[in-house]
Amino acid sequence: MYNRSFFRTRVGQAALASITAMVAFVTLSSHITVTAPTPGLAMYQQVEIA
Repeated sequence: MYNRSFFRTRVGQAALASITAMVAFVTLSSHITVTAPTPGLAMYQQVEIA
């Protein structure tokens, strides 16, 4: 199913675009580090808008 003729179709090109986007997302999100908020920012009360 995944051969050269499949990737020449519009669905195949969309699949390649989707795969590329997922790889880019994983690559970029692996560089993000989660840190605890600084004490100065943690003192402010958080309000949720319903």
